[in-house]
Amino acid sequence: MGSFTALLLATPIFGFSLSVPALQPAFDISARTVAEVHAAAVAADSDTGAGSSSDDDKGADSANASTGTSGRQSDQADYVHELKRRDNIAGLHRVFGISTWASMTLTVALGVMSYYNLYGIGASQGSNPCVTGKAIGGDSGCNTMRTLHAVSAGLTTALYATTFTFSLVMPDPDNLSEGKGEFAKTLRLHKTLRWVHFGGMIAQALIGIVMSSNLLGLDRANNYGTLRTLATLHLASGLVTYGALTWAGALMTF
Repeated sequence: MGSFTALLLATPIFGFSLSVPALQPAFDISARTVAEVHAAAVAADSDTGAGSSSDDDKGADSANASTGTSGRQSDQADYVHELKRRDNIAGLHRVFGISTWASMTLTVALGVMSYYNLYGIGASQGSNPCVTGKAIGGDSGCNTMRTLHAVSAGLTTALYATTFTFSLVMPDPDNLSEGKGEFAKTLRLHKTLRWVHFGGMIAQALIGIVMSSNLLGLDRANNYGTLRTLATLHLASGLVTYGALTWAGALMTF
């Protein structure tokens, strides 16, 4: 008996079984491959999503940077515009300021002469220069001087109103008056004096209107003392106003 025959006969007895060694199915390998590919795809998607998010962030950062740059450029343009506007107004303010000072100088001089003609230096109703014939400008000096003073005062008021308006609308982008240096202190004093001579201009105008009109029914024959008091106040406020305006102008000129 051949050996192969003997083996076949012995197999049922001793429990042996012959079978072809099982090989690992091919689909297992395919499954692993698919799983690996799937995992790689998920990872790629994650990377792509992260990349997209990163791109979005970069885009947002770029947009923010662009907005910030535009804002700075706009602020710079506004600043330059305000500087140019200040220079233009400052030039006009200076011209009208000098004109106002010159006109006020003439007005004050005419006011002093008119006051002297009408009321003298502590003179009574019967001893003032207009009555005694010692008025500046002769016999016609009383009326002429008063008229010239009124005309000059009107011109001064118009010039002053223009100059004062320029001072209010003049921009100050550098906040020059808020510093601690000498120029800042000078500018603050200049602005403070502005309100002093502004108040003086208002006071003079009101007193002048009362004196020259018939609002209170005052006349030299019956109310000489009252008119002299008002004229003295008018003259005093004029001198204070002129002094404040001169001081303010000198601060910015010298």
